[in-house]
Amino acid sequence: MSTYVMLGSWTELGIRNVSDSPKRLDAAKALLQEMGGQFRAFYMTMGDHDFVLVYEAPDDAVAARFTLLTGRQGFIRSKTLKAYPEAAYREVINSLG
Repeated sequence: MSTYVMLGSWTELGIRNVSDSPKRLDAAKALLQEMGGQFRAFYMTMGDHDFVLVYEAPDDAVAARFTLLTGRQGFIRSKTLKAYPEAAYREVINSLG
């Protein structure tokens, strides 16, 4: 499984309907689980982004589909980062020679 970090912000529609956001979060968890992934951590944040989600997905295609399916509802805008664990980081750095 690959790890992804999603930085999210509510759209105008999302903030107007913020009271329903826990239900949408539960639906997103269920959706990702159906796709073979799972949430690892979710944080509401202050600053440039309204939330941070750390999740695992079987591959980049599943992560892209999850991002598109959640984004097209119009409640959030997001940026997704692929995260490499320390072992993979060390392997990449060691391969530089």
